[in-house]
Amino acid sequence: MSSTEPRRFEQSFTVDEADIDELGHVNNVVYLRWVQDVATAHWMEATTPAQRAGIAWVVARHEIDYRAPALRGDELTARTWVAAWTGVRSERHTEIVRHRDGTVLARARTIWGAVDPESGRPRRLEAGVRERF
Repeated sequence: MSSTEPRRFEQSFTVDEADIDELGHVNNVVYLRWVQDVATAHWMEATTPAQRAGIAWVVARHEIDYRAPALRGDELTARTWVAAWTGVRSERHTEIVRHRDGTVLARARTIWGAVDPESGRPRRLEAGVRERF
């Protein structure tokens, strides 16, 4: 990995009965939950407790392209990375991939805004935090 290539984070899981909608596949809202869950896990894994204490994240925008359905029992991986930083915002990408055939089921792009957890006002990241991603 080059020093300019974003660090990717992965989290695997299995589609649960509760994820399935009346059409027999994973509901679109569940993909959104997975996108947020893997972003949160990446943040928790890449930062220190002190860094986490000073920053909270809010979503400014989600874009999700659904390419193929996930079904009950499918084993999946959510893969995420931060592609760009602008001021207090980060652009994060996520792919949801099915293990058995490598099919990308969904791709998401999320714009996250860093805020002070006490005031809720936008907050720039401390030196060194961006480099962890």
